[in-house]
Amino acid sequence: MRFLAHRKQSQNGAVKKGQPMSVSDNIESISQEIKRMCDHVGVAEARPRLIAVSKVQPKERVVTALEAGHREFGENRVQEAEERWTDLKADYPDVRLSLIGSLQTNKAAKAVELFDEIQSVDRAKLARALAKEMDKQGKPLPVYLQVNTGAEEQKGGVLASELEALHQECLSLGLNVVGLMCIPPAGDDPSLHFALLKKFAKNLGLEKLSMGMSGDYALAAAMGATDIRVGTAIFGERDYR
Repeated sequence: MRFLAHRKQSQNGAVKKGQPMSVSDNIESISQEIKRMCDHVGVAEARPRLIAVSKVQPKERVVTALEAGHREFGENRVQEAEERWTDLKADYPDVRLSLIGSLQTNKAAKAVELFDEIQSVDRAKLARALAKEMDKQGKPLPVYLQVNTGAEEQKGGVLASELEALHQECLSLGLNVVGLMCIPPAGDDPSLHFALLKKFAKNLGLEKLSMGMSGDYALAAAMGATDIRVGTAIFGERDYR
């Protein structure tokens, strides 16, 4: 299966928009571009992991990525992930799933059961629900705190002014907080938000930074991302019909 990969960046050897590529080609090309960027800025020993975001993608494209050897995937919704991965994880037991979308507390139990980490903890109520379920299931997952670096009302994430309090609450609950995640506002210079997230993480003593998507993954790699979440640049445009 082949389709049009849509990437915004064309520098550093990136594929230009409209050039036919396969899923496996896209993964390889993006991985190599990230490697080149990390080598260029001197972080070659700590290259970020590439999380393939399979949200609203046809199953056959996801299977193509699996057959190419990719094992890191991200999902935005618990129900969609359950429908997609229940069978696939049986066939590919070494897959690692990250929840990167907003999570309702009433779905905490299923999220803990299905995922290997939660990257979108943004409020104390959710932290308490997750801690309860992890204890109940005996599954202490690593979590990231999602930071609303642009203070956007319509977007999830804890505000910068409330981040430290949420972090302390998570620690008091026994949660394994390993890093921070952000989604910069559309139209903003993402480097400002990446730098802010890195500063917050340093202040809290956290090592992992989940930042960078299809349009800015190379920049994120250069700025110290440990996790990069890429969807359309790997799988092609999503069909929401």
